[in-house]
Amino acid sequence: MIIKPRIRGFLCTAAHPEGCARDVENQIAHVRQAGVLENGPKRVLVIGASGGYGLASRISAAFGAGAATIGVFFERPAEGNRTASPGWYKSAAFTRLAAAEGLYAKNLNGDAFSAEMKQATIDLIKEDLGQIDLVVYSLAAPMRQLPGGELVRSTLKPVGEPFEGATIDFNTGEMRSISLEPANQDEINDTVKVMGGEDWELWIQALLEAGVLAEGCVTTNYTYLGSEVTWPIYYHGTIGKAKEDLDRAAKALQDPMAGVNGKAYVAVMKGLMTQAASAIPGMAVYLSLLFKVMKAKGTHEGCIEQTTRLYHDRLYGGELALDEAGRIRLDDWELTDEVQNWVKERWARVTTENLDELTDFAGYKQAFLQMHGFDFDGVDYDADVDPDVQMPLAFGG
Repeated sequence: MIIKPRIRGFLCTAAHPEGCARDVENQIAHVRQAGVLENGPKRVLVIGASGGYGLASRISAAFGAGAATIGVFFERPAEGNRTASPGWYKSAAFTRLAAAEGLYAKNLNGDAFSAEMKQATIDLIKEDLGQIDLVVYSLAAPMRQLPGGELVRSTLKPVGEPFEGATIDFNTGEMRSISLEPANQDEINDTVKVMGGEDWELWIQALLEAGVLAEGCVTTNYTYLGSEVTWPIYYHGTIGKAKEDLDRAAKALQDPMAGVNGKAYVAVMKGLMTQAASAIPGMAVYLSLLFKVMKAKGTHEGCIEQTTRLYHDRLYGGELALDEAGRIRLDDWELTDEVQNWVKERWARVTTENLDELTDFAGYKQAFLQMHGFDFDGVDYDADVDPDVQMPLAFGG
């Protein structure tokens, strides 16, 4: 079939297998260009491994340090006229390219929140790798089934005060006003349950009890603090409450991790295009401005540049550069006064008419399309391709 983007709101309901493979190839090329990470991890578990920072973390470890990797994710294969999800195609491409390099790479597909998935992962580690040196938790999900069976959903809303702002219609490039009422306490609590640190703690507890974390093991979880201009909807909103809970969880994990002389860190990353970011009201304007100024300064990074710098300059080389809360900071280039002042000066001036002049909305749109395998050079999007791409799975379907 010939596959084209199908965009509804902030969602793209199609993915291109060859474009997704090209995305993985490009990320691998960046990691190789950065050079070999001599002291890097050798046995890595990535929870939420099929896209964004999770996939980049896996690629940086495998192709930068020669690590054996286990990836946990929840993705769907192609069915009928429906393409597979982008994460399915990208994980399949990663697995194929890792195998070609003689790198161990196995996948578990299913609900990462479940006890069943945790046990299946532990069984695989015991059978194949023995223990793990690095656990990356990079799960972004809209809902979670709690151990007792209750299903809770996350909410993107402000806290305390209504939010008035603007977003960009992806298809037309028109600026549109948005207004959101503040979340109630139940919505806040549910968002923390889904996106906070509780499941990270449950994973680490299960892995420790099973004895599969190696001496000196490190675990990381990714967060984003962002700019003052986005705080009303982000850092001071429901998602910000969940991010605060990650800090709590990192502190709570220090004592258990000390049992293997290990560490737990929250890593603060920069603003960039991910599926989660594309859904947050107002972020399209901010990211379009941010892309513009950081590209001009030569400091713009995507997920793979961030995770490779995390490994090379923070976790396994250079300095951790912890902030007062004990977090690793990779948003340092985004939050320079020069960059933030540039954004703030233009934040309220962006209109439909000057969007292309003031911002890099074209770059934002390209990043969104590339997240789904579209708009890559060298891919023939008019060619007939088979959407049914197979992927070996150690667990799940």
